[in-house]
Amino acid sequence: MIATMGKILSRYGTVFLDGLKGTLWISAVAIVFGTILGVAVAITKMSKHRLTRMIASVYIEILRGTPLLLQLYFFWLGLPTLFPKISDMSCVLIAMVINTSAYIAECIRAGIQAVDSGQREAAMSLGMTERNIMFRVIFPQAIKNILPALGNEFIVMIKESSLASVFFIGELMTSFKVVQSNMFLAIEPLTIVGLIYLVVTVILTQCLKLFERRLKAND
Repeated sequence: MIATMGKILSRYGTVFLDGLKGTLWISAVAIVFGTILGVAVAITKMSKHRLTRMIASVYIEILRGTPLLLQLYFFWLGLPTLFPKISDMSCVLIAMVINTSAYIAECIRAGIQAVDSGQREAAMSLGMTERNIMFRVIFPQAIKNILPALGNEFIVMIKESSLASVFFIGELMTSFKVVQSNMFLAIEPLTIVGLIYLVVTVILTQCLKLFERRLKAND
């Protein structure tokens, strides 16, 4: 088996490398834009207006309460009816951005609420507006609580991006399908892909732990 895996890597190493690049790119895009959308959703959920809080809560519950694969199919089938020229990659990316925004919104909300309430009261006593309090006082302090959670979400997204292979998007599991169809082998290329996922997630997890230790040291 090891010899066969070596042959596969020698012939299709670039295919797996391209798949890894695709996985990291998809995950990074989902996290970056999911964070931007998640900030808006988190702020909406903490609004003083009941209707806006309710809309944000429904948004989060729907996305967290349904499988990502279902959401991928929903956007893959639904978006082309509105935008006929949209690509499969765009549909998948939009679905992943929206999905991860719900989880990130909860991370951001928890991070903001973890900031001592006295900070808000002190800022209000100085006459600062609610907007300035949020972005100049609360949010900068909440970042330390949010960043580790965002790192964990990035690691989760790397694994969840494998679902994009259903639509033959260029990522690691798609690389497995390419090699499998060319060599008529399943276990060996699947093992290679599994090892790549494992190595990447272990490295990122260790980097995240180091980052968290440095944050605690700074505190």
